Amino acid sequence: MATGSLFDTDSPAPQPHTPRPGAPLAERMRPRTLEEYAGQQHLVGPEGVLRRYLNAGRLPSLILWGPPGVGKTTLANLLAQELGQPFASLSAVNAGVKDVREVIERARKQRGTVLFIDEIHRFSKSQQDALLGAVEQGIVTLIGATTENPSFEVIPAVLSRAQVYVLEPLDKEILTGLVDKALAEDEILKQKKVRVQDYNALLTISGGDARKLLNLLDIVVEASRPDPKSGEIIITDEGVQQLAQQHLARYDKGGEMHYDVISAFIKSIRGSDPNAALYYLAVMLEGGEDVKFIARRLLILASEDVGNANPNALLLAQSCFQAVTVIGLPESDIILGQTVVYLATSPKSNASYKAIREARALVRQQGVEPVPIPLRNAPTKLMKQLGYGTEYQYSHDYPGNFAYQEFMPEKLSGTAFYQPGNNPTEDKIRERMRQLWGEKYGY
Repeated sequence: MATGSLFDTDSPAPQPHTPRPGAPLAERMRPRTLEEYAGQQHLVGPEGVLRRYLNAGRLPSLILWGPPGVGKTTLANLLAQELGQPFASLSAVNAGVKDVREVIERARKQRGTVLFIDEIHRFSKSQQDALLGAVEQGIVTLIGATTENPSFEVIPAVLSRAQVYVLEPLDKEILTGLVDKALAEDEILKQKKVRVQDYNALLTISGGDARKLLNLLDIVVEASRPDPKSGEIIITDEGVQQLAQQHLARYDKGGEMHYDVISAFIKSIRGSDPNAALYYLAVMLEGGEDVKFIARRLLILASEDVGNANPNALLLAQSCFQAVTVIGLPESDIILGQTVVYLATSPKSNASYKAIREARALVRQQGVEPVPIPLRNAPTKLMKQLGYGTEYQYSHDYPGNFAYQEFMPEKLSGTAFYQPGNNPTEDKIRERMRQLWGEKYGY
């Protein structure tokens, strides 16, 4: 039988959720219908795209991309439930190609099966390849859930056959509403007198993760003593923080501390502290974090935070990503450690990062200006007659391979997006720009 499969030929469609005895609060409060589902109104609201599919009685293959705890798994179940279609589920953590094929064979007997794959980004290429035929032939409607960018983690063949929908982080209003709903409706919590005096610590520690929020609330209520006078359990920020430190200290790559640790990791490298960066790297590795995820973040950091202060940083980060992809664990920790130390101890500059952000912002705000006539391409006789490309000065024909001419659109002449950072490498860049352009760009 397929590992982790919920496929049941006697029950063709998922039934409304019934939590098991002793289940965590997040499980007990899992929505039973789309009307109870919190957030993602752009998808399931009255005008939402998925709501329109449901109204039409059909559903395309989907990739649901979003942070942990925003309801990807719940949404997949509810969509299949709404359509009354057979439902099967696999976890990419423990399912193999054999499991995928077994579920597909069962689905052949019940066309229209919704196959949900949690953490689809952890599926190998061969596992994803095994899905293609079934998706193309309509044997299954695929719903994949991922916290990672599908462009990097889902093979193009699968991606081209599925619609990608982004699930947004839950806002403060929705999260506080979930807390209040749990206290009012949960069979266990509603028997207690609980008053939330402060929400901030609950929301901050949970980081927008509804599952983490509800389970933290459960822990806090269970561990708190009622006020001797009122008999109330009063939830305060101080009390939540104390209990959270005791119960949520362990790293969980599935979402508990995932974003906190990667944030501290990046900020430590940016702050030139190799020791702190190595500590957070060790936390992630011991927690079973995907080495490609770590290496990908180092690639981004090498360009965003080191930039032209040390151009070799990007080359090393790229080599690191390629190496850990080939080698895997356990040996990849050595390569990651070397790269982390190199990036942390490199001079830093975000000048290039700021430059492209400013350039794109200007284009969005002002639109696209006409390209100067000398820079235009002239592949036809008419274009040549119109003067396209005339007066262009070929830089290599001039001393120092430079000819002073206008490259910017007329209205943007003199606009400088790139301001070199204060480090030895970019100091040289600044001086060269002054020699070439004088005062034009303010260098």
